[in-house]
Amino acid sequence: MFGGDEGEVVVGQQGGVQESAEVLGFAFEAAAARKVPLRAVRAWSPPPVYGYSPGSMWIAEQFGGLEPFEEAALDQALEPWRLRFPEVEVVARVERGSAGHVLLSEASDARLVVVGRRVRESAVGVRIGSVAHAVLHHSACPVAVVPHH
Repeated sequence: MFGGDEGEVVVGQQGGVQESAEVLGFAFEAAAARKVPLRAVRAWSPPPVYGYSPGSMWIAEQFGGLEPFEEAALDQALEPWRLRFPEVEVVARVERGSAGHVLLSEASDARLVVVGRRVRESAVGVRIGSVAHAVLHHSACPVAVVPHH
């Protein structure tokens, strides 16, 4: 059902603890059921203000940069799931770049990729976001799209 016998489950994490609960829960359950590691990936980009004021990035770098904030957000989102699934080996990765590109790169040898899809409807029906769209079209392994609020 989830591809070959090798590889880990890779999950894209976005937002806070509550925003990613359904997605992380699904990924941890899939990894636990298959007895494989879980790689949790969070992509980030500098806020737009840095494009208008490159000196601001230099100031941020003098105080350790923005990546520690992203790492803390990922760790906070993973914490309840690590406690609930202690048997699942978790590798947390924070990468700077486009979420779709980062997730596809991290999942190049994955057994399953898990992404979220915010529940929202439009005049033409239910739509998925750009990250889920990119992963569905370019992933070399099966993809699970988990709706979340």
